[in-house]
Amino acid sequence: MKVQLKNATPASEIQLSDAAFGRAYNEALVHQVVTAYMAAGRAGTKAQKTRAEVRGGGKKPWSQKGTGQARVGSIRSPIWVGGGRAFAAKPRDFSQKVNRKMYRAAMQTMVSQLVRDDRLVAVESIELSAPRTKLLISKLAEFGLSRALILVEAYEEKLFLAARNIPHVEVMAVAALDPLSLVKHDKVVATVGALKLLDQRLGGAHE
Repeated sequence: MKVQLKNATPASEIQLSDAAFGRAYNEALVHQVVTAYMAAGRAGTKAQKTRAEVRGGGKKPWSQKGTGQARVGSIRSPIWVGGGRAFAAKPRDFSQKVNRKMYRAAMQTMVSQLVRDDRLVAVESIELSAPRTKLLISKLAEFGLSRALILVEAYEEKLFLAARNIPHVEVMAVAALDPLSLVKHDKVVATVGALKLLDQRLGGAHE
């Protein structure tokens, strides 16, 4: 599969493998992997106390009979203010199992759909003379974009610093790419080096 490079002089293109960038779209698999990724990010640290764990309540407030009031065994009953919770939340693990083959297949189908929908903007490189937001905004304007995920081969300090204050613009190295980022952004600007590395990671060598 060949992808045309934007604003390249002379016009050129990059060759990518069909195994990584030519896979049919699988909506169910993408949904499962994105849901699992989001679930894995949940802390799951919420905790409440049951009536057995709340301090106090050991003594019966008043006699069982003769007071004219309803019978009560503890002031820490769930229906009392300051009492324990009837169905207390406890720390839990929200993670879902997704094996490596499923994860790689989902990433392949997502990047393939980027190409089919013309949402992938391939560029030779994105270089800034200084880590300035204005420079990156003008660079994106050359591609007709104001918001995008910028995919680079490795961490570039100037680019990361320049993108920090731009809404809906995110810079990410290939090693840190995740399914949620691919779904969240409408356009993905990727350098040639990033595409080659992504092709190597998602290509048919592991199939």
